[in-house]
Amino acid sequence: QVQLVESGGGLVQPGESLRLSCAASRRTFSTYAMGWFRQAPGKEREVVAAINWSGGRTSYADSVKGRFTITRDNAQNMVNLQMNGLKPEDAAVYYCAVALGGGAPVGQSEYDYWGQGTQVTVSS
Repeated sequence: QVQLVESGGGLVQPGESLRLSCAASRRTFSTYAMGWFRQAPGKEREVVAAINWSGGRTSYADSVKGRFTITRDNAQNMVNLQMNGLKPEDAAVYYCAVALGGGAPVGQSEYDYWGQGTQVTVSS
């Protein structure tokens, strides 16, 4: 069992930045792939970014490439999502997730544990 707790969400204006963090409970965190997903009202949950166990491989949704950066700190059991240049369409509940398999998967079905989510609101 892996418990995940997201933090860092909030209300920002378009163009501003936020940094989301996700703390994992398990000591073997460093062996897992991690991902960030989001779900806006009335829409399906979608992948935002993913990172492999070492941090050496990442994947991003086309809509966030160049604006968002996923990183991880295995010593702290943390994965972060730096979000710059936020747009109103980025507003959603953001979830972090753990994939016990390898790689930097982008499919939701490849993830085994999910956090409760943190709300990001982008509005002027």
